[in-house]
Amino acid sequence: MSFIRFLLYDLVYIKYVSYDYNAWFCYTLVFNSTEHKGTLNIMGADLMMEPTRDLSVVGGTGDFFMARGIATFVTDIFQGAKYFRVKMDIKLYECY
Repeated sequence: MSFIRFLLYDLVYIKYVSYDYNAWFCYTLVFNSTEHKGTLNIMGADLMMEPTRDLSVVGGTGDFFMARGIATFVTDIFQGAKYFRVKMDIKLYECY
């Protein structure tokens, strides 16, 4: 199976022979406000051509220490591997 690998920040883009863009997300969201302080770690496969995708919330720090949950992604704008924008809906099930 041949593929092309692109690295952009913490994202790995994989282009398979089927000509669909997919990504393995592994990143940290940083919160620094008066309401919340800490980080959320999200990772999982992102099949960009799907209308909605669910990724795992696998940890966090500060207010989100040891967080677990689901991050649902919806593609807002997609312009190939150069630019895309997603909307996230995050549901946390455990936070200590």
